[in-house]
Amino acid sequence: MRSFEEAESALQRAIAVSNYQHARWWELRASTSLGRLWRDQGKFVEALDLLAPVYGWFTEGFDLADLKAAKVLLAEWGSKTT
Repeated sequence: MRSFEEAESALQRAIAVSNYQHARWWELRASTSLGRLWRDQGKFVEALDLLAPVYGWFTEGFDLADLKAAKVLLAEWGSKTT
């Protein structure tokens, strides 16, 4: 349990720093990682709410691995919340 909490805290800090620095790509990666952690805890709505707006910032590069992975996760999580 403690390692989950430590990972969650570290990823939330990474998201905050990335957001502050307008480092969208790093924010996408950290949000994807935290979303996966939450998914493993059954928190699909929280994961979706976290990643969807970050993914929405991108207007190009959708053939890149990070954006492809985020799209797959959003579809998976969206199907779990409906």
